[in-house]
Amino acid sequence: MVILLAKRGLIRNVYIISMVNIAFWALTLIYFKMAVLDQLTSQQAIDLENKYGAHNYHPLPVVLNRGEGVYVWDVEGKKYYDFLSAYSAVNQGHCHPKIISAMVHQAQTLTLTSRAFHNDMLGKFEKFACEFFGFDKLLPMNTGAEAVETAIKICRKWAYEVKGIDENEAQIIVCENNFHGRTTTIISFSNDPVARKNFGPYTKGFIKIEYDNLRALENALKNNPNVSGFLVEPIQGEAGVYVPSENYLTKAKALCEAHNVLFIADEVQTGIARTGRLLATCGHCSCENKNCSNTPDVKPDILILGKAISGGVYPVSAVLANDAIMNVIKPGNHGSTFGGNPVAAAVAMAALEVVRDEKLAQNAFELGNLFRSELNKYIKTSNIVQLIRGKGLLNAIVINDGEESDTAWNICLALRDNGLLAKPTHGNIIRFAPPLIMDKEQLLDCVNIITKTLKKFEK
Repeated sequence: MVILLAKRGLIRNVYIISMVNIAFWALTLIYFKMAVLDQLTSQQAIDLENKYGAHNYHPLPVVLNRGEGVYVWDVEGKKYYDFLSAYSAVNQGHCHPKIISAMVHQAQTLTLTSRAFHNDMLGKFEKFACEFFGFDKLLPMNTGAEAVETAIKICRKWAYEVKGIDENEAQIIVCENNFHGRTTTIISFSNDPVARKNFGPYTKGFIKIEYDNLRALENALKNNPNVSGFLVEPIQGEAGVYVPSENYLTKAKALCEAHNVLFIADEVQTGIARTGRLLATCGHCSCENKNCSNTPDVKPDILILGKAISGGVYPVSAVLANDAIMNVIKPGNHGSTFGGNPVAAAVAMAALEVVRDEKLAQNAFELGNLFRSELNKYIKTSNIVQLIRGKGLLNAIVINDGEESDTAWNICLALRDNGLLAKPTHGNIIRFAPPLIMDKEQLLDCVNIITKTLKKFEK
């Protein structure tokens, strides 16, 4: 009897275990079926965006769902080199473990207090960044365009309260073909018809001059006591990676000093090691790149940062200046609910530490020289590419075709098919800006992909 009962108990246990196993595998199967059903194809994802999203961008037709280091993968699993880096926001590579870890840890602790209260991370970040870049104070925001707007407000307030310009009369000099964002004020001093048309009336108070033209800057400053600032990109990225003359920035800064005008550097795209220096202006920052001493140094009066200050992990931007300028900002003058939140502070410190510890400025300098050298070998015998220009790992090739042609777009489609993602700007220019963690072997592999693709378009 005992044996029989034991066998019945054993049978019952086996039965229960079997049912549990069946349930487990059934649920697993259902999960994977649901995952497969929920997985969109590239075309389905594009169709959803076209139907439900505003048509304010014209993306390359590729749908990405994963990134790691210098690589991204599309929803079908194809692997690509990322040669745009989210317009230089992902300088530290996709999903850098140190930056992700900082974000996750802080997000599990405290995410947002608003600036109605202090948080224990903001002061640490402000101190870290001020010492890192060599300034007295930092005003935190979220996006690059917000930071540019912030710099404009600081400059105008300084003009009235320090320089003594009559209220509402301050003017800021800007450069033609600039790209500082797309807010209403910023497009007011853009000359891009796509960004401007049918968005007026435009904001007054800006003087446009030719980029890389010191005489034009001097003429705009002469006999105009109402000029308060000169807002400039050290390299015009969106315009097609236009690098100014070697001494342009230093001489422009000297002219500004001579006329008591603030030199405002928009380093949203060129900053954070992209051009082979921590900043394109550098300006007494803590960059350890030995090549910095070979390039003229410029210390902006106001420095604008964004994009890679967070490694592309979280929206962070910042405006830095010394006390004589930043102290014009008082409580209530400016702010942002999310600006300076704890997650942003933790992420930005980690992102800057990665740039410093992994010597990304030095890597960008060396690989940038190699990239231009290798492509120039090809360009010498090419009739499809006119030239390559750039600094560090911010470069562009000019296609031997008009701006209205679709050749550059078609080349980017072919590059995509060959496993490399880039995007045209201004019709016939293709910008190349890979993550700064790229190594020599990967870079040469990319050069091979680019030249192999270009050869198919030779006339």
